[in-house]
Amino acid sequence: MYDSIIRGGRWFDGTGAPSAVRHLGIRAGRVETISTTPLDETGCGTVIDATGKWVMPGIIDIHTHYDVEVLLEPGLPESVRHGVTTVLLGSCSLSTVHVGAEVAGDLFGRVEAIPRRHVIEAIGDLKTWRTAAEYAEALQALPLGANIASFLGHSDIRAAHMGLDRATRADVRPDAAELSAMERNLTEALDAGFVGMSSQQLLFDKLDGQLCRSRTLPSTYATTRERRRLNAILRRRYRALQGGPDVARPQSLVAMAASTLGIGRRPLKVSLLSAADIKAIPAVAHIFPAIARVLNGLGGDFRWQHLPVPFEVYSDGIDLPVFEEFGSGAAALHLSNQLTERRELLASPDYRRWFRKDYDKKYGPRVWHRDFFDAEIVECPDAAVIGKTFGQVGLDRGGLHPVDAFLDLVVEHGPKVRWHTTISNHRPHVLDRFAADPGVQLGFSDAGAHLRNMAFYNFGLRLLRRVYDAERAGRAFMTVERAVHRLTGELADWYGLDAGHLRVGDRADVVVVDPGRLDESLDAYAEHPAPYFDNLSRMVNRNDDTVTAVFVGGTYVFGNGRPAPVLGVQRTGQFLRAR
Repeated sequence: MYDSIIRGGRWFDGTGAPSAVRHLGIRAGRVETISTTPLDETGCGTVIDATGKWVMPGIIDIHTHYDVEVLLEPGLPESVRHGVTTVLLGSCSLSTVHVGAEVAGDLFGRVEAIPRRHVIEAIGDLKTWRTAAEYAEALQALPLGANIASFLGHSDIRAAHMGLDRATRADVRPDAAELSAMERNLTEALDAGFVGMSSQQLLFDKLDGQLCRSRTLPSTYATTRERRRLNAILRRRYRALQGGPDVARPQSLVAMAASTLGIGRRPLKVSLLSAADIKAIPAVAHIFPAIARVLNGLGGDFRWQHLPVPFEVYSDGIDLPVFEEFGSGAAALHLSNQLTERRELLASPDYRRWFRKDYDKKYGPRVWHRDFFDAEIVECPDAAVIGKTFGQVGLDRGGLHPVDAFLDLVVEHGPKVRWHTTISNHRPHVLDRFAADPGVQLGFSDAGAHLRNMAFYNFGLRLLRRVYDAERAGRAFMTVERAVHRLTGELADWYGLDAGHLRVGDRADVVVVDPGRLDESLDAYAEHPAPYFDNLSRMVNRNDDTVTAVFVGGTYVFGNGRPAPVLGVQRTGQFLRAR
């Protein structure tokens, strides 16, 4: 009668309703039965004993950069192993729908720290599509592990029709034909089921390559008129705008957020990057929820995106995107040759004075706290500095300025100096407040990008651990049922996707979690080679005892740290079209 049975687990339906011990029967990719009594297992291919465990809908990751990786490893095992069964592509104005291989390399290579050569090779070898509908069909033809939904990138369509050079010049505007072509592309994408459009105004995201190296993304050059015309299409279709305002210009944030309001019109769905408890500006944590309350109270449909875990980042030498936010850091990253040009620049006395001046500016909008006493060295050929901060190294070396201690080590050892710091989300009580706020969406993992800098593939499990621990300690800030809803059904409903729920008739995207293993293993550091990126050792998460089973479309794909033979070989996920 059933293809699979999950018996005796505590079932969460993804709506926030009370959980209960139930037995689930799955057939033809859907939930067929939810029973209070055991089901007949005769002839059933897969039976999972979930006694003492949680049975919940698959987690939805609303912010990834898997646009390239999904072509090379469509099983997406780094997310699936942690219970993520639906991912959204096309974030931050970047997608691969319309641009060619070289432009895609320039867009993704430096901004998302995905090796440019591999972006070019993947798109050049594997791209078969010319339109959004063909792109959706091409993804659907892959042996997808997780479900895929997508934004259309504003920078993608701007570069495709204007050319990357013209699209990144402040004195150039799209002509009438070019703007009409962008509008046509967006309409076609929405017709194909895309969830909306992503656009970026953040000015420290820089292009790779040589033609336009270090210019900001094409969408940052769009005029207000251009944005309004594209937003009008999203508003009419009730699809989402994912936006990244420029943190250095508050007017950018206000304009993007206020675009949700529709006086005499339906609101525009807007999801902005990002609500964070930034170490450098702690008071700003109070502003994010207030903005959402005001806009939604005025009839808007506005959400912040939020990573619900500490934002800990690692860097090899100076290769970290936060250095792009100030002049001296961007100048170093502009030089791609680390062995000669960059090393000479970092050793220059004039450059060091410039860097120290930038470092000592402690006020104004910024992301990085610029404190080398809060940056611990974890790897270095000089074993004497491992475990110390750059600030401490400076003191040990006769009172050197922290900047000079940092630059000395990078000049001597280059990317072999590996260090880490936490940039934001460091205060648990603020994280709890964001996690429960209705104006905040939980996600923003950046999965598939910044492969050496960070790993948040298991963000959903880490949130569940915090909620569960607080509940057991008698200081609950949210129920587990509500937390599951926030990670699943709430997101699916807002983006209009057939996912995120676990009721009779729903897609059988199911995760079985052992609550007893929501423990410190979720925080462990791990690396794993990515064979399709020349075995680049990427940061990953490894907490293999926490998720004991994952089903996508009714098929068992992962459990206890081991992929099923079908993952990445047989299509289990779908291209999900927005309703």
